[in-house]
Amino acid sequence: MWTVCVPGWSAIAVAGTLLLYGTLDIAYFARMFYTMAKARYFKKKACILDTTEVHCYCLLTDIDTLLYHMNNARYVRELDFARADFYERTGLYSNIKAAGGGILQGASTIRYRRYVKPFTKIRITSRAVYWDDRTLFMEHEFIGPGGFVHAVALCRQRVIDTSVAAIAELLLQLHCGGNCKPYPLKMPAELELWVQSNELSSAKLRPQAATLPAIERGDCMAGGEMAADNE
Repeated sequence: MWTVCVPGWSAIAVAGTLLLYGTLDIAYFARMFYTMAKARYFKKKACILDTTEVHCYCLLTDIDTLLYHMNNARYVRELDFARADFYERTGLYSNIKAAGGGILQGASTIRYRRYVKPFTKIRITSRAVYWDDRTLFMEHEFIGPGGFVHAVALCRQRVIDTSVAAIAELLLQLHCGGNCKPYPLKMPAELELWVQSNELSSAKLRPQAATLPAIERGDCMAGGEMAADNE
């Protein structure tokens, strides 16, 4: 009978690798590092008003229990990479950090229009649709072969300890001297209604709130809850 001798350090390395993969999402962090490095060193810089793109495939690790389409949660995960590409190419994140601020996800909603089959290549677009002093709103589209939009997502990015409007103005001046296309002065209608629904949800969860507020059209305050709707 043959006996396989495994050195002690090899056994420790194997056990450590299994423990690392079992407790840390290695694929996520590796892909995030790749996405940011590619955006910083190999992609063209973009204006904050530009629409940026990243690509992904629906792999077997992305499918639902029904085994024939992408899991709904994977769409939200893919948005992390799309935003990282946008932040890096526009210089938004680095300038916010340089100003002593930070940015975090405050709310998101996604509308599923048609499922994505395994091994389908998807193009994810990202663009800023509106901002004020404290908030940046972004829209993402999941576009499949033939140009069909499989899903649309809206995300509210909360900026703290600095003004996102001032940062955006600085980026516009640095990128094109302020001569690019007009920036959004008014919140789109569908975004405005979503913001109102977030504020109503926030008011309902506040213990001190006796009644829900009547929000007028045009109110730009947004709550921090996440919503999801399907088509």
